[in-house]
Order: sequence, then C-alpha cells, then structure tokens
Amino acid sequence: MLNNPIYRRDFLERLGKVSLGTVVAGGLPVWAGDTRIEQERKTWQPVSERKVRVGIVGYGVCRFGAAFGFQDHPNVDVVAVSDLIPERRQALMKACRCDKSYESLEILVKDKKIEAVFVATDAPSHARHCIEVLKHGKHVMTAVPAVFGSIEDAEKLLETVQTTGLKYMMAETSCFRADCYGMRQIYRAGGFGRLIYSEGEYYHYHAKPIGSFKGWRIGLPPLWYPTHSTAYYVGVTGKRFTSVSCVGFNAGFDAYRPGANKYNNPFTDEVALFKTSEGGSSRMLMCKGIHKLIVERGRVFGERGWMDGTEYHGASKELGDTTRPPLPPGVPAGGHGGSHGRLTDEFITSILQDREPMVNIYEALAMTVPGIVAHKSALKNGQMLKIPQYVRR
Repeated sequence: MLNNPIYRRDFLERLGKVSLGTVVAGGLPVWAGDTRIEQERKTWQPVSERKVRVGIVGYGVCRFGAAFGFQDHPNVDVVAVSDLIPERRQALMKACRCDKSYESLEILVKDKKIEAVFVATDAPSHARHCIEVLKHGKHVMTAVPAVFGSIEDAEKLLETVQTTGLKYMMAETSCFRADCYGMRQIYRAGGFGRLIYSEGEYYHYHAKPIGSFKGWRIGLPPLWYPTHSTAYYVGVTGKRFTSVSCVGFNAGFDAYRPGANKYNNPFTDEVALFKTSEGGSSRMLMCKGIHKLIVERGRVFGERGWMDGTEYHGASKELGDTTRPPLPPGVPAGGHGGSHGRLTDEFITSILQDREPMVNIYEALAMTVPGIVAHKSALKNGQMLKIPQYVRR
C-alpha cells in the first residue's frame, strides 16, 4: 500500500495523529474525526433494495478503479470493468470481483446492462470520457479534476450534462474529509456567517514525477489539479470564486526546466488569491516543491466564527450534526481521510433517490475552472483575471 503515492500520502498525514479530536461548542461534542467513533453514533439506512448496475474504468498508478468501494456497496452490482492495459484490466476484475471486462471505455459504455460508470482514467481524458458515458445514457462519477486545463471542455461537459439530464458527480475527496464536512454543516447552520477569508492547501512534494499514463503528470501545472484545495471554500459554502491573481514558483526540478514538459509550464508551485462572491478573499494553493510536505488541509474565517481544521471557535451553539454520514456495511472508508466510501455512497444514493449529488456539475466546475484561470494569471505575472461562472438553468 505504501508504494502507492496516494495511500502513502494518507499514511504520512496520520503520523503522530490518532484522530482529529473532538470539537466542542458550548460544552457539547460536535464530531470526532475517528471513523470508528462516527460509526458508533450513526447507522447507515438503505434508501432502496435496488442494485445500481455499475461499470468501472481505470486501474492506473493510484488504482482508483477499485479504491472507492463500489464492489462492496450493498446497492451496487459491478457489471464490467475496463482498462487499456490487459494486465491492469485483469487486476481490476479481480479487485472488483467481476467476471466481465472490456478493452476500452468506448466499448464498455455500449453495454446496455450498465446504468452508471465510474471514470477513474487519466486526468486529460476525464471530460471526454464523461461526455462519452453520458451520451450513451449512463450516469457518471469521475475522479478529479472535472476537466484538464480547458475551459472549452468545461462548456462541452456542462452542455452534455444539461442536455442528457443524467447524474454527474466529481469525486472530490476534501468534501468528505471530516473537517471540511463539519465546516459545511456549520456554515449552513449560520455558525460562520459570511466568510471573510478562507484557505485551502494541497502540498504534494515529489522531486521526481509520479508515474502516469502517457506521462500526463510530468510538468503538470499545479493549479490544473486544484480541487483538493478549492473544496475548502466552494465545498463549504456553495459560493463561487469571481476573480484571481496567482503567483508561480519554480523549485528547480528537472520536469519544470524550459522545454522539459509538454505544457510549457515553469511552475512547481502556485499560490492563488481569489475574490469570492461573498465579497471575501480566499487563498488556494497547490505546491510540489516544499521539501517532503504531503498534506491537504483548509481553514475558514467568518463573521461569527472560525475553524482551523479541528475546532470551531465562535458564538454559535446551534451547529447541527457535523458528523459525517455513516458508511454502508462492508464499505471501507478508504483513502483521503476516509472520503472514498462516502463519495461512492453519495453517488449511488443520488441515483436511487433521483436527486442531484453533492458535487454535481456546477460545483465540480466551480472547483476546477478557477485553477485553470489561476495558472493563466501566474503566467501573466499575477494579473487579475475574471473567472467564468456556471449557473444552473
């Protein structure tokens, strides 16, 4: 497991930390970050006995195809899997306990038995693959980011979701981390008021690029992969970034030397300052150059209270239930702070209840596209740029 860069990151985050601790407001426990404590407080209740027939695509370096627990969910039947590489395809079949596979996503989506697909392919293909799934009449959940460096692809993806009327969900893990989930519940209960300032930080040091299909990670512009950070504002408030100024930095790694990557990107690190639709500001970053630092975290500061990852400080005592939803029996919490299983349950439940999933197309683009604009700002020495807004019809 520790050879997998994603699980290794979770392991490093947990060193020296048993749990997030118990938040106290007015003397009452609000939540405990330990999954076992959360499970003791809540019991998962099925909303239906029906099984959603799911196809899973992608079993690359991070093995995400099997990492989100679809194969363990009581309301899921994994019908078929796919990966372009035969050895990985066989491994994904075994991991998902599935006896059918297809050579590509383009073939898998033609299977009429499948009604939803989890796209865990390379990031540059996410938008194209999701559009292909939707056009074949199937719901889709995708790994992050929603689109890869292209605002045009964002428009195409949005149009496809709106035209088909099918469920689309981006599996942004920060949204179901214990701290971010608690922040969202407190915000909705009025415990923060308007956010004056917020921060989202995604540090992932790697002097040598992580392996990736066709080398897509080599020289990747940092804020083309922004959602682990931007979720700490958009995923908390449901509000939007309206403009951005961003500064880039080059830590001197080989993949970021002139001409060394296909993105013509010189930056290992990018720090963006956004203006928000609430009138506040938000600092969001993605940094690869800070020595051996690997963590995702966020903080929010509002008119009525603030939160620095683990504790709420403020005037409100009516914060609502800030414990994360319980996991279905047999579904592991998974990586990224125990978010994987909850993301899968949210997607499947949205289909069964015929409702919008938490990170729908509008929220997904609101977390993704600002990073694309921020990178453009960094290339222009921090010029303030406006951010497109995605509004439901």
